[in-house]
Amino acid sequence: QVQLVESGGGSVQVGGSLRLSCQVSGTIFGWTMNWYRQVSGKERELVASINTNDLTNYADAVKGRFTAARDNVKGTGYLQMNNMKAEDTATYYCNLVTSGGRGYWGPGTLVTVAS
Repeated sequence: QVQLVESGGGSVQVGGSLRLSCQVSGTIFGWTMNWYRQVSGKERELVASINTNDLTNYADAVKGRFTAARDNVKGTGYLQMNNMKAEDTATYYCNLVTSGGRGYWGPGTLVTVAS
């Protein structure tokens, strides 16, 4: 049974930083971690990905500000968010996709950026 537990959400001022963590329970090899965010009433959007080779991709809205990382020993993915903007306010979800294409979601963590 694979479970994802997110942490690190909260409130921050514009220009501030937060780091989200996504702890993976269960033994999985070769996973990609995606980070999504969703604002109430809008579709969930992909903001960052990191694959098994540590290759990363970012949405244009967060390029240069957000950094995805992973620690395979700890089984944890991270999303470092810097120079945050009010429009970064959302619920953030980690999504793990195995090499076989199976996907798992974390419960989400709320990030609020106050001006």
